[in-house]
Amino acid sequence: MKINFFKYQGAGNDFILIDHTLSPLKDIDNNWIAQLCDRRFGIGADGLMFLTKHPDFDFEMHYFNADGKLGSMCGNGGRCIVAFAKNLGIIDKETNFLAVDGPHYARISASGDWVELQMIDVDSITNDIDAFVLNTGSPHYVAFQKDLKNFDVFTEGKKIRYNEIYSAKGINVNFVEDMGDHLFVRTYERGVEDETYACGTGVTAVAMAMAKHKSQTGHIKTDIKVLGGDIKIEFDYDGANFTNVFLCGPAKLVFEGQL
Repeated sequence: MKINFFKYQGAGNDFILIDHTLSPLKDIDNNWIAQLCDRRFGIGADGLMFLTKHPDFDFEMHYFNADGKLGSMCGNGGRCIVAFAKNLGIIDKETNFLAVDGPHYARISASGDWVELQMIDVDSITNDIDAFVLNTGSPHYVAFQKDLKNFDVFTEGKKIRYNEIYSAKGINVNFVEDMGDHLFVRTYERGVEDETYACGTGVTAVAMAMAKHKSQTGHIKTDIKVLGGDIKIEFDYDGANFTNVFLCGPAKLVFEGQL
């Protein structure tokens, strides 16, 4: 049996996408997914997504990490699956779809390669010494770091992800440097167990942490640079709650093929 697949990337965060609208999603082989995501012995990706039907939404997103395990919400994956749904003719300029953390609204450009994805509201940020910890659909740790360009994100991120506090459930570790007109962010992702070129829920967490750190309120727009390109975050913040949160950035088809 041949299966059509599509490879998408959002600011360098890359994914394998499969249209699974013709049959129910069941009997998933996690080892098969991990093999497909392997960069030497498979297609290579940070994760894999199935797009399925849902009676109350345009579609449903099922996201699996590169290790083959079912993942929490992936922001850049969400933007890519919206572009994929447009490519399939399921949606046009906007959509409401279901993900593991609940419903999401998104709008997409006419060209189909720029997606603005609404993320969940956030009402809690805690501190771990000088770092911030919050959940934007996935759990994130945000730490400030000077000379981030030359920082060993893999080694230091892995230490935090596997320390005695976070090792049981895992956490995504983000390092941020304030460059004045933008934030520079690098992320170690659980499930991938490596640094990725971008992390959508991660940059969302960073923008929120920075707003709290600077005591900013109102409608906030933040430009962020990651290894894979540029992303924009905007939200409303009243000093306690983050609402109307949007993750905005590119979502582009790289290639397609058959398994």
